[in-house]
Amino acid sequence: MLGAAMKIALAQINPTVGDLAGNRRLAEEAASRAADAGADLVVLPELALTGYPPMDLLERDRFVDDQLAELDELAKASQRIAIVVGAVVRTADARPKSIENAAVVLAAGRRLTHRSKTLLPTYDVFDEQRYFANAKDRTPVEIPGLELPLGLAVCEDTWFQTRPYPVDPVAELAAGGAALIVNPSASPWHVGKARERRALLADVAKRSGRPVVFVNQVGGNDELVFDGGSCVIGADGTVQLAMPLFEPGLAIVELPTRRGGDGTLGLALGAGRALADVVDPSDVEQLERGLVLGIRDYFLKQNLPPGAVIGLSGGIDSAVTAHLAVEALGADRVVGIAMPGPFSTDHSIEDAFELGRQLGIHVRRADIGPVYDVYRQLFAKLFGARDDYGLTQQNIQSRIRGAILMACSNEENRLVLATGNKSELSVGYCTLYGDTVGGLAVLGDVYKRDVYALARHANRHAKERGERIPLRTIEKPPSAELAADQFDQNDLPPYDILDDVLSQAIEGGKSRASIVPPPGCSDEVAQAIFRRLDRNEYKRRQTPLVLRTSEKAFGGGRRLPIVHRYTG
Repeated sequence: MLGAAMKIALAQINPTVGDLAGNRRLAEEAASRAADAGADLVVLPELALTGYPPMDLLERDRFVDDQLAELDELAKASQRIAIVVGAVVRTADARPKSIENAAVVLAAGRRLTHRSKTLLPTYDVFDEQRYFANAKDRTPVEIPGLELPLGLAVCEDTWFQTRPYPVDPVAELAAGGAALIVNPSASPWHVGKARERRALLADVAKRSGRPVVFVNQVGGNDELVFDGGSCVIGADGTVQLAMPLFEPGLAIVELPTRRGGDGTLGLALGAGRALADVVDPSDVEQLERGLVLGIRDYFLKQNLPPGAVIGLSGGIDSAVTAHLAVEALGADRVVGIAMPGPFSTDHSIEDAFELGRQLGIHVRRADIGPVYDVYRQLFAKLFGARDDYGLTQQNIQSRIRGAILMACSNEENRLVLATGNKSELSVGYCTLYGDTVGGLAVLGDVYKRDVYALARHANRHAKERGERIPLRTIEKPPSAELAADQFDQNDLPPYDILDDVLSQAIEGGKSRASIVPPPGCSDEVAQAIFRRLDRNEYKRRQTPLVLRTSEKAFGGGRRLPIVHRYTG
């Protein structure tokens, strides 16, 4: 190590799952930039070469070997700078699981050593015990040119206090002589996650008496969004460096060194910022930026041309979805289709086209009345003639619209973005094969209250730049407009009550008997909401991929049986 300081580069990159060569090139570019800036070491995220999570790609016969070949290619870049990179390695013994999730050290053009992950998360969206073997021991590493021993702790290894884990990897590394904890991670985002992470890492640093370098990936991979937020935490729990959220980047931290009275070398960090002094974007700003990143990467990483199509009802959900799509893809790649039916109001169609003008997107009109009339004639033959077919005729309108959107998808190779929110999906206030069609459910983890917050946030510059979402769309009572004088409030409790009960049940994990009715809500109504939540699991299994914004989203992180009789 040259001089009296160690310079470490934090490479916050956006890998794509399975793009082994592309991810290796991202790592090479980061290493080159770090070396040019005079860094001694560059740290990349967990499983940076495979992308996270690789899931059952790990079980394909050539996947791990192909990744190891890219790792050896990346090692060439370590002639100029030492590299710590997350990668899959094979176990050294004949255990049943033959691969490990490791932090690999590359130096002097070769693989020097690695340290594997001890704590394999198997909860919510994580399923690492399905694939990986745990590390058998935890010892610091010494890298030529760096005088300080490093403790490599991969992602969950710093989260030991959050679960009843039998091992504290950081404590063992500190006891073994590590002067610095390096934490390559792939830590998924939800609103407020960066703040939670820094608090946890500050606790880890203070408990161990060691600074922590945390490097997180950024970008969207399927339903997961990664926010970056890489940081350096001093041994006193202060923040020495905090990188931006939702953006790739490279930052270099200089860690001064000093010799103690016993001759050992340690770190002498100056005073950093208190945790409270690190200001993240507001919750609604995080929500918008996270969803935009999730949409953008879902398209870009699949090379989906030419863009998205959205059914525009004149309501707030479709308006916010369209706004987010434009922010992610650009107005030229988003098309809206207004599909008035027999119960559509004039103002809804007007609002749909006004939204198009304000967002700069092309909006087409496709009246569903003639198709609906044909269905009515068919119903008369199937079910007998009558004036009103109730829910049957309501749902068929939604399914006609879904079919039109899918026709546009087929004809123009566009991805349909579903517009339903978490409140509606929770209680089944949606139509299978109707408004649930599509390739991505943008708002599927966003409660109605937060949809309104997103809409107001979209209009935050209305005085200077004009509205993004028509004010009338935000202010009018929400309605599916599938029947005369139909409003959401006729079928659902007020959204503030609905969302309160749902968040207790979903994010809070409460059973029906434990739900505390919010003000203005009877116990009977709260119980009815919970019953609807359970009863509509079958619908959620058939909806598009939901972008995760909370600690408990519909999808891989929430696994409930469709058929069950538990009522507690």
